[in-house]
Amino acid sequence: MKIAMIAPIAWRTPPRAYGPWELVTSLLTEALVARGVDVTLFATQDSITAATLAGPVPAAYSEDPSIDAKVWEMRHLSTVFARAAEFDLIHNQADFPAHAFAPLVSTPMVTTIHGFSSDRILPMYAPYQDRVHYVAISNADRHPALRYAATIHHGIPVDDFPFDPVGSDDLLFFGRMHPDKGAREAIDAARATGRRLHMAGIVQDQGYWDRDVRPHVDGDRVIYHGPLGGEARTRALGSARALLHLINFDEPFGLSVVEAMACGTPVIAIDRGSMPELIEDGVNGFLVKDVAEAVRAIDRLDTIDRAACRRTAVERFSIDRMADAYIALYRDILDT
Repeated sequence: MKIAMIAPIAWRTPPRAYGPWELVTSLLTEALVARGVDVTLFATQDSITAATLAGPVPAAYSEDPSIDAKVWEMRHLSTVFARAAEFDLIHNQADFPAHAFAPLVSTPMVTTIHGFSSDRILPMYAPYQDRVHYVAISNADRHPALRYAATIHHGIPVDDFPFDPVGSDDLLFFGRMHPDKGAREAIDAARATGRRLHMAGIVQDQGYWDRDVRPHVDGDRVIYHGPLGGEARTRALGSARALLHLINFDEPFGLSVVEAMACGTPVIAIDRGSMPELIEDGVNGFLVKDVAEAVRAIDRLDTIDRAACRRTAVERFSIDRMADAYIALYRDILDT
């Protein structure tokens, strides 16, 4: 089985810190290669992989201002589809632009939809659903106008997230500084309980950061660490009393949620989007409707067994489970 894996080019694959789509692409690619699948990863030239690395893009456009996103994305995709006949299947992880090329080749194609952002992108999905096999990353993220080949939850390398059976008294916010992710709500909940809050993530909405978050960052009760990767990431996730995921949108998945669980850290999340698929209320965290309920949930964290949080990640969100599900899908497509 020869697979062409299309990574996004916003960040390197795998990302140095932030870059969830690139991270999932990397995790799946490496797991497939470990299983003997012949994968060519089309990604930025500075990417790191055990697969065959290909593609013309010298660096990520979010890291190198000389890279024009639109120009290099089109060249990136053109390179993949010019070689389509070399592969049994093309797996697209880079959103809808690849669909424009799909009718021009006969190679079967899978697109993992990393969150269906709005109906405005539907014109680049609906007309291609007879040609492209769509994968949802949660049942909650399925769009009613589309047919899906499967729902496959993301997997993580659980062994890379050491279990911390104790944690600390401090709370954690881990995500983009954007109104969707509920950074301000996390600050309000932590303040109401008198607990210290650690915050990590890129500033995606500068106005929101300047207005609603930065004025509360004092380096003592609210501490901002910037984007975290590697050991700093796992240390932050594992040492928290709980991860606060007080979102203001329908979260399509939430990698930090399962990563926190892998470390033994329970998650308090607004009951929206995929959260009920990841969190079993009262077992590995709490599903709440607002900040007031989150505050009450923080006071109940002693009822959560951190080992149960870890079991959730091991049993339901391992990289092995994700890779096996995709291989099964590839085989189904190629056998039809």
